[in-house]
Amino acid sequence: MGKIRMISEQITLAQQSFEKVLPAAETVAELFYRRLFELDPSLRRLFTGDMQAQGRKLMDMIQTVIYGLDQFDKIIPTVQDLGRHHGGLGVKDKDYDTVAAALLWTLEHELGPDFTPVVKKAWIEVYGLLANTMKAAASELN
Repeated sequence: MGKIRMISEQITLAQQSFEKVLPAAETVAELFYRRLFELDPSLRRLFTGDMQAQGRKLMDMIQTVIYGLDQFDKIIPTVQDLGRHHGGLGVKDKDYDTVAAALLWTLEHELGPDFTPVVKKAWIEVYGLLANTMKAAASELN
């Protein structure tokens, strides 16, 4: 695990595109959750607290991962803890696909023409790395 299979260009693209959406973090999080619940209304049950606070947590987590990609081995324990936490809440492997769809839609909506196919591929790689690490950690609970 641990060794990142992304090229530095993909890391840079993900980081640069995230910097563009970061000033609108609250709106981005709101769009993400709206889209997530449109795609799978059953996921709403996982979110019982303040959605603005949840949105801030989401954006903070994405920021940590995006800026930690250059040294992913150092943030693996945090990502694994997040995966175990989500697994304990009842998040299933299939839910990660729905989250990916909502995230990509949100980024495309916010970045517009800056969400090029190359940027999209970079985000797919980033999200795949994160999701696979989280799912592996969650599977340890079973």
